[in-house]
Amino acid sequence: MTDGHPISALKSPRKESPPSFKGVFCTVCTSAYLPSWKRCGFQPQEEITLVIQCFIVRVCVMFLQGRTVIIEQSWGSPKVTKDGVTVAKSIDLKDKYKNIGAKLVQDVANNTNEEAGDGTTTATVLARSIAREGFEMISKGANPVEIRRGVMLAVDAVIEELKKLSKPVTTPEEIAQVATISANGDKEIGNIISDAMKKVGRKGVITVKDGKTLNDELEIIEGMKFDRGYISPYFINTAKGQKCEFQDAYVLISEKKISSVQSIVPALEIANNHRKPLVIIAEDVDGEALSTLVLNRLKVGLQVVAVKAPGFGDNRKNQLKDMAVATGGAVFGEEGLTINVEDIQPHDFGKVGEVIVTKDDCLLLKGKGDKVQIEKRIQEIVEQLEVTTSEYEKEKLNERLAKLSDGVAVLKVGGTSDVEVNEKKDRVTDALNATRAAVEEGIVLGGGCALLRCIPALDTLTPANEDQKIGIEIIKRTLKIPAMTIAKNAGVEGSLIVEKIMQSAADVGYDAMLGEFVNMVEKGIIDPTKVVRTALMDAAGVASLLSTAEAVVTEIPKEEKEAAMGGMGAGMGGGGMF
Repeated sequence: MTDGHPISALKSPRKESPPSFKGVFCTVCTSAYLPSWKRCGFQPQEEITLVIQCFIVRVCVMFLQGRTVIIEQSWGSPKVTKDGVTVAKSIDLKDKYKNIGAKLVQDVANNTNEEAGDGTTTATVLARSIAREGFEMISKGANPVEIRRGVMLAVDAVIEELKKLSKPVTTPEEIAQVATISANGDKEIGNIISDAMKKVGRKGVITVKDGKTLNDELEIIEGMKFDRGYISPYFINTAKGQKCEFQDAYVLISEKKISSVQSIVPALEIANNHRKPLVIIAEDVDGEALSTLVLNRLKVGLQVVAVKAPGFGDNRKNQLKDMAVATGGAVFGEEGLTINVEDIQPHDFGKVGEVIVTKDDCLLLKGKGDKVQIEKRIQEIVEQLEVTTSEYEKEKLNERLAKLSDGVAVLKVGGTSDVEVNEKKDRVTDALNATRAAVEEGIVLGGGCALLRCIPALDTLTPANEDQKIGIEIIKRTLKIPAMTIAKNAGVEGSLIVEKIMQSAADVGYDAMLGEFVNMVEKGIIDPTKVVRTALMDAAGVASLLSTAEAVVTEIPKEEKEAAMGGMGAGMGGGGMF
């Protein structure tokens, strides 16, 4: 420990020893830096390890205690959050060599968050353990490449064991338990997510928005969402969230590509005369057509957005037909339809009460389609589901059925201020992602217990050599870290807690809030299998690969001109007088 910070020096095996790290401040919390001794050989591993240790211990421990972090932003109010990936993204070190370590941890957190939507804190804690032990073994002469192979061999075995331990989520109560834990124990969030899934189905569309009251609310809106965003960012009309939003809009749906200006002029004229925004959904919009739309959007504020149609082949045709039925419009280019886009009439447009388009997806809300036609379309899909034997087809048909029948659930997050709402939105989003992961792959014991139950499976592995065996042993010890850390933060000896859990019945674990051993399933202390699996895979992949590094290459930092900085400072000072 150095000045109260968890930085411990690692000994170099080489004859030439690096300068002592005694008295060096935390590389995250202060501006003091470790000496730039060498930039190749063992030193990069040493510096990166120190940064990873400080980064994780100083940040992740707070999350495990349920504490929030306040992040300064270049504009607006500071951001208050408990979300691990949000904090990870906000950390940037001035020293390039140490910043590499921080960026690697950010990659672990980002990858886990993108795939599973949660588990970033677990992933970073695991990454720290694997990297630290890997470097220690390498410093004693072990082969880093073989250690990595042993690590990945062990990880594969753990993943297979997790699949065996996983239990499907079957009840609304289990869904609420998963959501509650991911929301840092907020039962209100857990219950509202469970209610949303109950109303729109487990595969239904659920979005999170800012509420207008002090309380959280759930609203069910009929709508359709697909994974295609705007073709050009110039269509953005809402800076917050980088999205395009329209109310009471017309929808032009085409199976074919639109390239000619002449083909869309009639549609633009009708929409303009009726004072309606226009959403164009087509195979593609390019060439003169796209240039004209963008130019008119920028020059005269034309209310229009172009979106690529989702899917491919027959799946695309079916989805476009679903959209047409839901919105009350026609699909141009469809087989059997003789009219062209140039001949469009007002009744050929689909109509929606609201549309939201981001760079990644499009959401059509409050479609004006005929209820009888929608029910007829739903029945057609149900009949196809009954006869199809392809799992892929069943999945696609269920997705279409959910969009047509169940609508969209909107979780409106309330609060007394923007800061409070944003912090709660982070937790709601995490909880929603974790719940989806649980529905997808099932659940396992929480509190790090699932990883502990996988340790015996590693005893059956047969490594090719001693260095691979070292990699397997590293994972054995690493699997104990989450449970030990939780126990330590509760004020008890982590190793003793882990030993008692290992000797207890399969469903027994440690409840850190109550300070006692309980049946984890009955208490609702559970984790989504996908979250645990993804956290371990990402942590092991990045940390073990890092252990094979022998050198660090960075860009040469640009020198700042003192005169320019001085002038800026004076200007800023003058501005502060007003």
